[in-house]
Amino acid sequence: MNDRDKPGHDAVSWPGPIPTGGMNGTRKVHVKSYGCQMNVYDSHRMADMLAPAGYAETARLEDADLIILNTCHIREKASEKIYSELGRIRDLKRDAARTGRRITVAVAGCVAQAEGKEIIRRAQAVDLVVGSQNYHRLPELLARTARGERVVDTEFPVEDKFDLLAAPARDAIRARGVSAFVTVQEGCDKFCTFCVVPYTRGTEVSRSVAAIVAEVERLAAAGVREVTLIGQNVNAYHGAGAQGRPATLAHLLHRVAEIPGIARLRYTTSHPRDVDDTLIAAHRELPSLMPHLHLPVQSGSDRILAAMNRRHTRADYLAIVARLRAARPDIAFSSDFIVGFPGESEEDFRATLALVDEVGLAGAYSFAFSPRLGTPAAVMPDQVPKAVKTERVRILQAAVARSQAAFNAQFLGRTFDVLFEKPGRLPGQIVGRSPYLQPIPVMAPRALIGEVAAVTVTEIGTSMFGTLAQATPVAAASRVPELAPILTPIHAQAGG
Repeated sequence: MNDRDKPGHDAVSWPGPIPTGGMNGTRKVHVKSYGCQMNVYDSHRMADMLAPAGYAETARLEDADLIILNTCHIREKASEKIYSELGRIRDLKRDAARTGRRITVAVAGCVAQAEGKEIIRRAQAVDLVVGSQNYHRLPELLARTARGERVVDTEFPVEDKFDLLAAPARDAIRARGVSAFVTVQEGCDKFCTFCVVPYTRGTEVSRSVAAIVAEVERLAAAGVREVTLIGQNVNAYHGAGAQGRPATLAHLLHRVAEIPGIARLRYTTSHPRDVDDTLIAAHRELPSLMPHLHLPVQSGSDRILAAMNRRHTRADYLAIVARLRAARPDIAFSSDFIVGFPGESEEDFRATLALVDEVGLAGAYSFAFSPRLGTPAAVMPDQVPKAVKTERVRILQAAVARSQAAFNAQFLGRTFDVLFEKPGRLPGQIVGRSPYLQPIPVMAPRALIGEVAAVTVTEIGTSMFGTLAQATPVAAASRVPELAPILTPIHAQAGG
C-alpha cells in the first residue's frame, strides 16, 4: 500500500469549508508552545499541516485567525496557566467578532490530552481540543469548527500520525533556523510515580530509521546544520531498521551522522536505565555527537529513587556517568531534580545536594514536587510542606548555579567551535552555541550564520562572550577533543 492509499492520507487537504478571516481572505495561525522540545517540534508540524490550507504563521497573537495553545502538563499549575491565557484570548476573540472577524481557538498537547471536555466546559472561547497524538487531523477538525461545532478529539488514534503529517516547506525550515528538533520516539513505559507522560503521550513508540533519515535529509537540504533527536525516553528508541529489525539509538545516530550538511548531533531526554554499551560507544566514535548529555536523575537518595519507581540507584547513575566519561573525557552533564517528593527527609535532600558536586554538573533543572492527578505520588502519605519544598529548591538551585559557574569558568581564554545561529542584540553581532550549549555572542559578519567557526572565550559573567579565532569556518566539532584536559580537573575537584 503506498502513502496515497493509506486511510486519512488526504488529511493534508482541507476537507470541507475553510474558515475565513483576516484581510483579503488571507489566514494567519499563531501557535504558542509550552514546555518541552517535543512541543516545539509538534508546533512546527501543526503549522506545516495548515500551510496547504493557506495558513501563514504569525508571531503576533493579535493578528491570528487561528490560535493554537500547544500545552505541557509537567510544570506546576500548568492547567491554570492555560486557563488564564484563555481568558485573555476570550477578550481578543470577542473584540474581533465585533469587527466581523472570526478567531478560532484550539488547545492542543498534554493538558488537552489530560483534560479533554473539561476545557470546553470551562473555557467558552475554545472551539477545539486536540490531543497530543491527534494533531495530524487538524484540517478536518477545523473544518468541523467552521460549521459551528465545538470539537474534542483526544482518543489515541489507530493510525500513525507521522505517516500523515505534511512535510515542511523549504522556506518554513529556513525561517526556523539552523538548528532543528526531530521527534524519533514518543511515550514512556517507565511509569515513574510522579509522571503523567504515560497517560498523556502513551506507551513507547518509535519511528523507523528510514522515516527519520528522510526528514533529516530534508532539513539538511534547507540549511539545517544541527539536529537534536528527541523523545520522552529517547534512548529507549527501537524503530525499524534494516530488514525491519529494531534499531538502537546508537545505530540511528550513526546513520544520521552520515547525512551531508549535518555538522552537529544531540539527543534528549534520556533515562539512565536505557544507556547501553552501544550508546556509550557512539559518544566515543562520532565526532559530530556533541559532548553534552542531559541525563535526569531526579534525586540523589536511593530511598526516594525507589519511591519514584526510577528503577536505578545513585550508584547506578554515577557508574553510567563514569563510563561515559571514560569513552568521551570532555563530556559534560546536565540533569533534572524533583525536591520535596513525598517522604523526602533532610537526609534525602542532602544526598541530592551531594550528587550535584559529585557529578560536577554543567547545569540542571530543579522543581518542587507538585502532585499530578491520577499519578501514584499524588496520593502518597508524608507530603512535604510547601515552605520546605520552596526552601529546598532555593538551596538546590544555588548549588547548581555554583557548579555551572565552575564549569563555565574553565573556558576563559580557551578556543572551541561555535555554530552560529542568529543575529545578536547589537549591530554587527551574531550569536552561536558552544558544544556544551552555552550561547556566545561574537562580533562577526552575518554571513557566518549557519557555519561552525573557532571562537576564543574572552569574558565570562552572567553570559559568555568571545571573538573569532580565525576568519574562516572550520570543520564541525574539530576543536571539541582539545577540551578534554580542561574538564578533568573540575571533575576531580568535585569527586567525580
